Amino acid sequence: MLKRLFGYDSKQSSVRTEITAGITTFLTMAYILAVNPAILGQTGMDEGALFTTTVLMAALPTIFMGLYAKLPYALAPGMGLNAFFALTVCGTMGYSWQFALTAVFLEGLLFILLTLTNLREKIVEVLPGSLKNAIGAGIGLYIAFIGLQNAGIIVNHDATLVAMGDLSIDTEYHFATGALLGLIGIILTSILLVRNIRGALLWGILLTTAIGIPMGVTNISGVFSAPPSVEPIFMKFDWSGIFSADMLIIVFTLLFVDLFDCIGTVIGVANRAGMMKNGKIPRLKQVFMVDSLSTTAGAVMGTSTVAVYVESAAGVNDGGRSGLTSFVTGLCFLCALFFAPLFLAIPSAAIAPVLVLVGLMMMSSVRDVDFNNYSEAVPAFICILFMPLSYSIAEGIVLGHLAYVLINLLSGNYKKVTLGMYVLAAFFLLKFLF
Repeated sequence: MLKRLFGYDSKQSSVRTEITAGITTFLTMAYILAVNPAILGQTGMDEGALFTTTVLMAALPTIFMGLYAKLPYALAPGMGLNAFFALTVCGTMGYSWQFALTAVFLEGLLFILLTLTNLREKIVEVLPGSLKNAIGAGIGLYIAFIGLQNAGIIVNHDATLVAMGDLSIDTEYHFATGALLGLIGIILTSILLVRNIRGALLWGILLTTAIGIPMGVTNISGVFSAPPSVEPIFMKFDWSGIFSADMLIIVFTLLFVDLFDCIGTVIGVANRAGMMKNGKIPRLKQVFMVDSLSTTAGAVMGTSTVAVYVESAAGVNDGGRSGLTSFVTGLCFLCALFFAPLFLAIPSAAIAPVLVLVGLMMMSSVRDVDFNNYSEAVPAFICILFMPLSYSIAEGIVLGHLAYVLINLLSGNYKKVTLGMYVLAAFFLLKFLF
């Protein structure tokens, strides 16, 4: 039954492992339950309704992913895309959140069309092999950087852009910074990994959270809460400006970023899980269809673009290999609908160690890049470098692919560049020109 429902294979993992992996993925993603309502709430949307919608649009698409695509990917309203929704469309451009939701809905419909025509799969096939290996490594650095930032271990600095955070402790009041707890968590979780403790990443989160209680970082304010209604943001579209130039620009931007973030995440996690067969990912069309339908449904429910989460790699590294992992993650999100205070008590500092160590694990794909061949190595390095530095998976893929085409074309290796690579490069150039 498990094989039929989730593609579960007892030769690859155990049921216990899949369940542990699903819980681990959930805990690494749980921050979205607090962050997404806070970001989108800046537009005037009801934050209570946003919490319920965020939970549902993480739980239901992830469960659907497990049942339909049968792969260990989890989805939720995407970080970065929610900031573009709130700060750019509604803030800088001055449009209402109803207008922005309409743009997300149109993006979802276009995604469904691209998936039905197999265009998204073709793009994955066109990307050079060295870039596919580089994507996993780049994502590894990217999510490690996110973890260090969220814990306050790395902070903003006006002169150097980044700097080390505050690691001090107040012994009189038994209060420490999240950065110090995050570093303790990295060491603790690393020890669990070295000792081959089953579910090391999950135990790392739980133990770091517990250590944070006497340190004053973990604060538990309750256990149970009833979910607010989604009515204030449900199906609130504004169709008055759908033919405007701004709507075209907004939809294109959402489509582009989501498209290549999704492709990068799927490739990176599949590489780490060993699911890539001859450069191909099984049931890729099903993954893209779940992603497309989820974005469309998310707009109806009242949230920004729903995306495949790179934190899925945490569950994969805990042994998740089938849709059962995603199913468990989705069930955990449904539980969070009623136990939000308990789940939201987990501090960012307890999640940071997992993101840092998963980043390390995802770096392993870089071994397959031929660094003795500069026509392969330079584009791969650009891809890896720009993901964390530009804070975007999509930008890393774009710049890496453009570098691959230009370097090989201008150095006389034009036979390595296929027609599809030229077409994709031309599409990328349009992004920069317009």
